Amino acid sequence: MATAVETPAVARIITKTSVAPGQSARLVSVDVLRGFVMVLMALDHTRDFLTSLRFSPEDLAHTYGALFFTRFVTHYCAPVFAFLAGTGAYLATRRGKSIGQVSKFFVTRGLWLVLLELTIVDFGWGFRPWAHGGVIWILGWSMVAMGAIVWLRVRWIAALGLGMIATHNLLDRIDPAAFGKFYWVWMLLHSPGRIPITNHFTFSVRYVLIPWVGVMAAGFAFGTVLLRPDRRKWILRIGVAATALFFVLRAINLYGNGVAGLAFGYPRAAGPWSVQPTLTLSVISFFNTLKYPPSLDYLLMTLGPSLLLLGLLDRTTAQRGLSRILLVFGRVPLFYYVLHLYLLGALARVLAVAFHQPVWRATVIADFAQRPPGFGHSLPFIYTMWILVVVILYLPCRWFMDFRGRHRDWGWLSYL
Repeated sequence: MATAVETPAVARIITKTSVAPGQSARLVSVDVLRGFVMVLMALDHTRDFLTSLRFSPEDLAHTYGALFFTRFVTHYCAPVFAFLAGTGAYLATRRGKSIGQVSKFFVTRGLWLVLLELTIVDFGWGFRPWAHGGVIWILGWSMVAMGAIVWLRVRWIAALGLGMIATHNLLDRIDPAAFGKFYWVWMLLHSPGRIPITNHFTFSVRYVLIPWVGVMAAGFAFGTVLLRPDRRKWILRIGVAATALFFVLRAINLYGNGVAGLAFGYPRAAGPWSVQPTLTLSVISFFNTLKYPPSLDYLLMTLGPSLLLLGLLDRTTAQRGLSRILLVFGRVPLFYYVLHLYLLGALARVLAVAFHQPVWRATVIADFAQRPPGFGHSLPFIYTMWILVVVILYLPCRWFMDFRGRHRDWGWLSYL
């Protein structure tokens, strides 16, 4: 298994001006966890492309247990992406990279991701022009912000990240309209919505800067934990604490999950949970936390269990079996992400023709209610197609992982 060097010197907090190079190798457990959430992400997007339903899985008036669970398990994806992006950057500083090098990489990689989102990624959601601030968009801008943040001491980076995560729900009641003609700035920072560009074209913002920057900053500081000789114990402790805090805050029902309202035309998960007519709906209400923007409850609910899994995976070698498959996906996440969008888009059109259904020509995640009558498939069929997609993606992802490994001297490959 790839492990970090276990010496007290490696576990030191880095200073503002430099980082002593270490001998830490890439942690297998981090890549396996990332690969696991990549596979879950494909389930959510398969549902987006192929579902026949015209309502959100979080809509308590229409949803049911299996549908909500299908959506719920994929909530872990974006927080883990952002958190581990920060963690990976910290670990890079222990493999000989200076803070200046890490800062430059954050900025250049971030701007590259923003460009990808607005071109290749957005087009992949419907094979038509569309402007959308999605997960790649926010990872990009968070990295740009981290380009400045990494110059702080790690203790201050930790305080900034955790503080942003814990307190940003205090901003929930601020209306973008309060900023007048600059309302769009607040939409980009904290309040998702649609920003008109022309009379017929809008920029759809789902992922906002606050608190995703905080998640990445917290992940950067968390990198110090992974260099401890007793890291497994601390990872599990932090995971248990975050998960327990979620249940406490959610039970108290006073703070941490946004305010009631609409998001993109649908009733969104917000505010206190409540007892529903059935036990299943009551459980759904409890775990129905706000993703846009990610509430404190949402981030505790997702990052807590994810850290528990990371701790349990700490001794994995990923030499064979399922962990090896997940390792492959986890080491080429951007390649996987772009490839799976275009594969799903093509699959949706092939299936529509094969089942004599209308081809859905709009952007698949723009508005479920606009899907044409007769389009889409049931949940069991969606699960079957999800497994097929993951199987198809494995070989090209393994090829690209091996290709990168053979060409480590090609620096530009690190951007893919």
